[in-house]
Amino acid sequence: MATAASSSSSMVATAVLIPRFPAASVGTTRCSALPPLPPRVSTSSLSFSSFVKLIPESKRFSLLQTKASEETSVDAGDLFADLKEKWDKVEDKTTVVLYGGGALVAVWLSSILIGAINSVPLLPKIMELVGVGYTGWFIYRYLLFKSSRKELATDIEALKNKITGTE
Repeated sequence: MATAASSSSSMVATAVLIPRFPAASVGTTRCSALPPLPPRVSTSSLSFSSFVKLIPESKRFSLLQTKASEETSVDAGDLFADLKEKWDKVEDKTTVVLYGGGALVAVWLSSILIGAINSVPLLPKIMELVGVGYTGWFIYRYLLFKSSRKELATDIEALKNKITGTE
């Protein structure tokens, strides 16, 4: 009985492994409307220099271009000295500490709220759809046309001036 069961299970496995199509029709067939794909190049067997040679010359040089920038190295001691100087200039330190603590609590609470919203089955997809819709509206309203980009730039400058107090 055990041999019959093993032979029947091997027959089932053999039946699964047999291809459904005849060997003649499995050959390479091409659609005449589509051009053939270029040969696949394995990048793991190529060295870096031979891989770079595969990139067209116009793109190769644009990848290597860098912008000149100033040397900006910040010493940790200078940074802490600057922060200590700014902290000493603050008159109401308790308010700053309370605002900082309140900001941390707000981030923590928003993390909990987002986790709770994410656990509701359909709500994350709806929120994602709202985000995509708002992004599309923002692009249409502020980024698509030159006049609206200028309006956005002036609004941002006005907000920066309002925050820094240089109105």
